[in-house]
Amino acid sequence: MRILLDECVDRRLSKHLQAFFVRTVPEMGWATIKNGALLKLAERDFDIFMTVDRNLAFQQTIPNFSLAVIVLVARTNRLVDLMPLVPMLCEMVPLAPKGEVTIVKL
Repeated sequence: MRILLDECVDRRLSKHLQAFFVRTVPEMGWATIKNGALLKLAERDFDIFMTVDRNLAFQQTIPNFSLAVIVLVARTNRLVDLMPLVPMLCEMVPLAPKGEVTIVKL
C-alpha cells in the first residue's frame, strides 16, 4: 500500500508505518497545493491519503477520487497523540476502500 501523509500529520509517523510505502506531501513537492488538486495528484501515485483534517470529507467529494482517505482522530496532530492509533491504523490500511473516508480513532 502506498500512503501519502498530509502536511498536517506529523511526518515522524511514517517511521511507525514501515510495512507500507509512505511519503509526505512536502517530500513530493506538493506542500502548497490545495486539497482538491492535492487529492487529484495523489490518486495517480498513492492508494491512501492520510490526514487529521476532519473537514476534508465535507469539503471534497471523496467518491470522485480513486484513492482511500483515512482521517486520524486524536487529541492533537502531535506524534505522541497519534501513536496510540498506529496498531489500529496498520490493520485498517489494507481494508480502506477507495473513494471512501475511513476514520481511525480510539
